[in-house]
Amino acid sequence: MAFKVIITEDFNHMSEVGANLAIEYIQQVLAEKNTFTLGLATGNSPTGLYRHLARAANEGVIESGKIQSFNLDEYVGLPGENAQQRALHPESYSFFMIQELFSLLKMKFKETNVPWGTLIDQETLIRELAANPSDWKEEGTDKGKAVVISQDTKSDYLKWIRESILDAYEQKILRYGGIDLHIIGVGGRGHVAFHESGIPFTGNRMLLVKLDENTIENAIKDGHFASRSESPSYAISMGAELVYKARTVILLASGSRKTEPIAESLLNEPTPLIPISYGKIYAESKGRMIYIIDRSAAEKLLQHVDAIKRQGIEIEDLS
Repeated sequence: MAFKVIITEDFNHMSEVGANLAIEYIQQVLAEKNTFTLGLATGNSPTGLYRHLARAANEGVIESGKIQSFNLDEYVGLPGENAQQRALHPESYSFFMIQELFSLLKMKFKETNVPWGTLIDQETLIRELAANPSDWKEEGTDKGKAVVISQDTKSDYLKWIRESILDAYEQKILRYGGIDLHIIGVGGRGHVAFHESGIPFTGNRMLLVKLDENTIENAIKDGHFASRSESPSYAISMGAELVYKARTVILLASGSRKTEPIAESLLNEPTPLIPISYGKIYAESKGRMIYIIDRSAAEKLLQHVDAIKRQGIEIEDLS
């Protein structure tokens, strides 16, 4: 099993260790082929790594002009009159990537891709779902649900979303030869991107997700959106099944809020209740899985080191 856990001192150390591994891997791949395909996440976890990555690119350590990227997810229903305004909304993940990585690069990436959620008009989506209830179903055991649109939907709009937004993003990744390295974070309940707890692994490679009300309310309380009417109700996301098709996956986790899902994903059998637990399935099928976590996120893991090692998972403590 190609599964390794690296324990670091804190967020800054985690970011440095993760960046060094990413940079080394990029150099190795670009020595053999002309383009490196990088999967990217939003959220706080990868921001330090991104700064190191940009610095390495600007100093000529890696060639950013030979890197193309695919992001994990994007909101549907951001405020704005059109797709361009929604993509440049300060809470869009497109805008996040510009702030945290793309704008830091002197030589830009060869190409960047963020799931095309801003092309969807949320009011039209809601209207079409209501008008065609037999053409879709919800999947998931918790509050966040995958909206699965049937292949033979009668709605042209829902068909367009399925074929041109969801399927087309996955097909583009495959057309580009797949992702070499995917950098991901983890949510407090073990979710990756908007593959929420309880959404099945199988058949959900690209997701249209209906956000749970707690997620929406928290976004308002935290000041990301001014009101319920401005807060997105849906998102587009890679599902675990697609995320873990990358040749290498680096998962970053920092802070005590990540302690439980990290430990549960390592100690227990894979389950959609902890989406990052798919990493075990991935590692057993010859994927290269690397957790880089700080001491705080590793607190519970460190109580069960022997049980984790017995599964063939390597643990390296740099803290």
